[in-house]
Amino acid sequence: MAASPQTLSSRLLTGRVGGCVWYLERRAVQESPHKFMHHFRNINKQWITFQHFTFLKRMYVTQLNRSLSQQVKPKPEPVASPFLEKTSSGQAKAEIYEMKPFSPSSLSLSRKPSEKELIELESASIIQGSIEVGKETKDEKQWKEMKLHVDDLPGILARLSKIKLTALVVSTTSAGFALAPGSFDWSCFLLTFVGTGLASCAANSINQFFEVPFDSNMNRTKNRPLVRGQISPLLAVSFATCCAIPGVALLTWGVNPLTGALGVFNIFLYTCCYTPLKRISIANTWVGAVVGAIPPVMGWTAATGSLDAGAFLLGGILYSWQFPHFNALSWGLREDYSRGGYCMMSVTHPALCRRVALRHCLALIGLSTAAPVLDVTTWTFPAISLPINLYISYLGFRFYTDADRKSSRKLFFCSLWHLPLLLLLMLTCKQPPGGKCDKGEPQS
Repeated sequence: MAASPQTLSSRLLTGRVGGCVWYLERRAVQESPHKFMHHFRNINKQWITFQHFTFLKRMYVTQLNRSLSQQVKPKPEPVASPFLEKTSSGQAKAEIYEMKPFSPSSLSLSRKPSEKELIELESASIIQGSIEVGKETKDEKQWKEMKLHVDDLPGILARLSKIKLTALVVSTTSAGFALAPGSFDWSCFLLTFVGTGLASCAANSINQFFEVPFDSNMNRTKNRPLVRGQISPLLAVSFATCCAIPGVALLTWGVNPLTGALGVFNIFLYTCCYTPLKRISIANTWVGAVVGAIPPVMGWTAATGSLDAGAFLLGGILYSWQFPHFNALSWGLREDYSRGGYCMMSVTHPALCRRVALRHCLALIGLSTAAPVLDVTTWTFPAISLPINLYISYLGFRFYTDADRKSSRKLFFCSLWHLPLLLLLMLTCKQPPGGKCDKGEPQS
């Protein structure tokens, strides 16, 4: 009995693609035998037609790799006309979404869509969606040239020099100058003010220059000028040099050599000791506290020309204040510091971080009590400063016991207003030039 034309054409078709099917079957069995054989068993008793071959190929691709964006190579985009180049990205996305709805509803309603058509439509929509996501991601990650404008340069240099931290350094230096015994020399004060500010700008700029690779990994520092490429490293180093040289010169020859030497030592300690130590040991916190304690000492030496007990008292207050301030700040940034590769107490020794913060909160009470003993203030100062010292100690104790972000945030914000208020109280209770006052009251 002769075979029908349909049977002959089916077998003929099978013979032509048999080699391709055998090659794909062998490759699929080697890479993922279980998945391929699961689909192959369903049709092991039927003739392999061209439809079966297409179905097996699609199922093999989708099962081996769910994300088709890595397997399917998108077609090259046609050259856009000048009219389309002028359209915004939002309009382009809207046009893509308007052209996207190629769904089964577009088929004629006179017949029911077959399984083959549904698979083709689904795979086409997946491929189109993956291509669109790939285009958006590519546009977002594309490098853009940063152009430096002269109008933006002051703001960029202010962020490079950490202007807020520099303001804190200058204010503590001014407090040390004002609390020193003797008459207030305005010319010496202005030279100290400008010289300390320039030295601080130089140290902060060099610090950012060294930490560019690590700052780029932290959310807190990823928008710094050097990280974003707003200025070149050469410009940053040039700015630091232009600040350091005149700053040290003003402190050395305009004020006195002792203050200039302290300024040079502080720049060296911050840039060459504290900065690299941040990635090596938690001792960087103690070194950084020494860096923050030197500015009020510089203010005292600028006014007196010597290192007295009062200078070390002011340095001790700034030294102890920095531990609750920085430890509370770093507690909320543990993930950031860990991502940046910095060795901080809050990351590696969380219990020690809380314990040290509480210890130095209590130390502020003792240091405030020692101020009148060293003839820096009257005995009124320990009494009126006790409430704020007790409050920050209470917050330090809550931080020690609770060990959460809420308590660390409260301690940090308290430290922001605690130090200015404490220094202001010291200024109001400063020991007058006449010597000690009777009964703890300031002279009228």
